[in-house]
Amino acid sequence: MISFIARRLATMVFTMICLTLVVFYLVNLEPNLKKLALAQTNSRATQAEVDSWLVRNGYREPFLKQYGQWIGVWPSQPGRNEAGEPQPRFNYCDESLEPKLSGVLQGNFGCSTKFRTTVAKKLFPALEATGILMFFVLLVMVPVSLLIGILAGMREGSRTDRVLSVASIASTATPEYVSGVIFTVIFASWLGWLNGSAASATFDGITFTNFTLPVITLAIYGIGYIARMTRASMVEVMTQQYIRTARLKGLSFPTVVIKHALRNALIAPFTVIMLQFPWLLTGVVVVEVMFRYQGFGYTLVEAAGNNDIDLLLGCSLVSVFIVLITQLISDVGYAYLNPRIRVQ
Repeated sequence: MISFIARRLATMVFTMICLTLVVFYLVNLEPNLKKLALAQTNSRATQAEVDSWLVRNGYREPFLKQYGQWIGVWPSQPGRNEAGEPQPRFNYCDESLEPKLSGVLQGNFGCSTKFRTTVAKKLFPALEATGILMFFVLLVMVPVSLLIGILAGMREGSRTDRVLSVASIASTATPEYVSGVIFTVIFASWLGWLNGSAASATFDGITFTNFTLPVITLAIYGIGYIARMTRASMVEVMTQQYIRTARLKGLSFPTVVIKHALRNALIAPFTVIMLQFPWLLTGVVVVEVMFRYQGFGYTLVEAAGNNDIDLLLGCSLVSVFIVLITQLISDVGYAYLNPRIRVQ
């Protein structure tokens, strides 16, 4: 198992390097750099003035050198004014005027030009808010979806199975931006349950209004997919020979399901549940913008829409890390739950 995890970690590191290289190249394309220079000088700057600003602030350095400075394996250089004297690239961030290692590995993610602060001060609170949102989504989504899938798979072809299967397919076929609008109309407009006066702040700006609807919207979409996978796994397990043997021994149906079928049936859904984390990262982009929830997805959209290069790179790095680490946990968990994988 240790060698298995070590191989997965090595693959994860290599994948992160490749993906961040691609993202760093795309984010630092010439049109983005020109927009950044214009925003930091003035909108009427000539091409010569734009090129001069980019050269003075290190954006014309070789690509691998810039990437090494961002990662933190190459000493970063301070910006320069027109007289050639050291000065910060952005006057609203505390940047060092001495060449030193100061990149991602040292905890320095750069400076956000949109929010006029360091990337870390904006990115990590947004990640915390999204983490809270994802926790409550999983708290609702996982138990409900497993219960629906188990009930539907216990008796394949029954009326309960058909009703739950139709409901699961309907929820999965409805995108977040559609269900979000529907829930807003029902709960806020028609019933008036989630109006502004009824909202009560819980902590750090998260209110009942801007928190409940995003949780419901994300959970409903994921419930159908996990429930369908759980049902398929449960149906397959219930047809196995050892289940028939347990029934012939006189064990009751609930005992057979709980003690013999359930553990094997949950192996496949476990992998699906772990893979919901990458999906939630894409889902929160739509939902957080729709409900103006100040989380990771909202921050990512703001960074992309305002050409905030350092913040966009930070968001991309976090996305890649979360996707890869959840894949690792999924592989290790599947190997732990499935004895045949452990033997191999």
